[in-house]
Amino acid sequence: MQNPFSLEGRRVLVTGAAQGIGREVARTIAGLGGKVGIVDLNGDGLGSLAEELGANAKSYVGTVTDQSFIDGIVEDMTQEWGGVDGLFNNAGIVRAAMIHKMTREQWDEVINVNLTGVYLCLQSVGRHMMKRAESGEAGVCNGQIVNVSSIAGTRGTIGQINYGAAKAGVLGITMSAAREWARYGICVNAVSFGTVVTPMTEVVRGPKFAAQTLANIPLGRYAETSDVAPGVCFLLSAGSTYITGKNLVIDGGITAM
Repeated sequence: MQNPFSLEGRRVLVTGAAQGIGREVARTIAGLGGKVGIVDLNGDGLGSLAEELGANAKSYVGTVTDQSFIDGIVEDMTQEWGGVDGLFNNAGIVRAAMIHKMTREQWDEVINVNLTGVYLCLQSVGRHMMKRAESGEAGVCNGQIVNVSSIAGTRGTIGQINYGAAKAGVLGITMSAAREWARYGICVNAVSFGTVVTPMTEVVRGPKFAAQTLANIPLGRYAETSDVAPGVCFLLSAGSTYITGKNLVIDGGITAM
């Protein structure tokens, strides 16, 4: 029996790949037999990851808010590897401030990357997948897209209204795209994480908030990137080709309380 969770031969674009969850997902994809296009503004981080993954990776330094940049990546992956089968739409930033103190710049920065960037990457990769479906080059599943939301998008967050708004918007993008593209055999899902040990969560894991943060996690520990990457890769595998429009919550039980 063929392993339904293998990514052998799959070509996946991963944004925000230089560190944290994106880096671990890229490693896992390669470890499961896939090829990965890695995207980030952090050229040094991408360089070290590309060196680690070797021929299974191609790196692209730039921003997900640049439509022509993303279009170029899809074109390049198609020329080099024959196409794009999956997208892990992960790039994100935080600019924390209480609502009454948040500047327009802080709002715009997060919305541009975490929401508009997700839309632009989804649109570019989705167009490619639609063309493949229309030409009959692919099978029943013509592509899988996984967008990164957050439990902040479903239950709110203090000091990050911009982030919460963007992540709620990602859920809307996911469900809308899933409905539009189901007829093309394109599956679109979201993942929502709790507190994962990455540079982005250093504040909530710091001395001031650590006790409160941990108290809200029934499993009693923070997630490591290795805890969450397998769930993402499941949604990029043949084992999930009848799942679309869903939000997989990986939070250690936070939202079960």
